[in-house]
Amino acid sequence: MNCAICETRRPRRSCPAVRGEICALCCGESREVTLDCPLDCPYLEEARKHQREPELDPEKIPNKDVEITERFAGDNAPLFSLIGRALAGITLSSPGVTDNDTREALDAIIRTYRTLESGLIYETRPANLIAADIQQRLRAELDEVRKQLRERHGMETVRDSDVLGVLVMFQRLELRRNNGRPRGRAFIDFLRREFAA
Repeated sequence: MNCAICETRRPRRSCPAVRGEICALCCGESREVTLDCPLDCPYLEEARKHQREPELDPEKIPNKDVEITERFAGDNAPLFSLIGRALAGITLSSPGVTDNDTREALDAIIRTYRTLESGLIYETRPANLIAADIQQRLRAELDEVRKQLRERHGMETVRDSDVLGVLVMFQRLELRRNNGRPRGRAFIDFLRREFAA
């Protein structure tokens, strides 16, 4: 019996993505490149432990003008948790979602909130249908939470600038976690571990 991918080498591990036995080399080369690896695959989990965060060029970080201080992060911890849980629920319940889809969705919703700051109402929509779905669902969850808080307190308690800042925090986390693989889900795995129930 040979590897289910290369069909030449002896298989060394069971691969849940191909539902068969594969060799270690094909596992390493195909993982999150041509294979949709389940997040609980033991070989993927082990690889994540040794994965280095990408080096980010400070000049290429989007939304550099949005300053995130420790005080801002502390003051907005409940909002951060809320958005994290929402993002985790949305990405984990959407088949085929990758970190790159999540990146596009975050970019679109951030651009929407930036236009709100200027007084305009213009919703940016990604061309990628998966990213557009994530963006739409996240926006709906944010709108619902803000509505509930407004009804409970009789006034707006969450500012657009705070939502924008927290979204930028998640955008920067995604940039740090994204492993650059076409089907990579390292950021989504982070959301699962940190925010999923």
